Amino acid sequence: MIDLDDIDHQLIRSLARDATQSASALGRRYGLSQPATWRRIRRLEEAGILRGRRLRLNAESLGFGVTVFLGIKLATKGRVSLEDFERAVAAIPEVQTVEHVLGLYDYRLRVVARDLPDFERVLRRRIMTLPGAGEVEANVLLSEERLAGPLGL
Repeated sequence: MIDLDDIDHQLIRSLARDATQSASALGRRYGLSQPATWRRIRRLEEAGILRGRRLRLNAESLGFGVTVFLGIKLATKGRVSLEDFERAVAAIPEVQTVEHVLGLYDYRLRVVARDLPDFERVLRRRIMTLPGAGEVEANVLLSEERLAGPLGL
């Protein structure tokens, strides 16, 4: 764990909002030179605080108008390898995230589809045929907003 000062926290918040900002632009905003800003960002990356930068695609603009969260309980715990399940589910392009969780379900998936009939096709043909897939609960996303977390991100 490294010590973070106010500028480090400001850089983290700024990069969380828009990771495409240059070190030069961030430095101007926070009163640092470009090299000093770049060194701080590199230090945050080396410490594991910043773990890559990625694009956030707008699924709806790409034709995927439905997002569904699935809770999946494995039918045969112990008989099916978790790695086999995870490998099979990761091969489904409509599955955006796979989370192994503790609770009522064993896995939580975020699935995108063009519409509800498309989701039903993905569910029946791909997800329900996964090795060990048992009970499934679906929750259709109605709206989503990002709330500030404990770091103000």
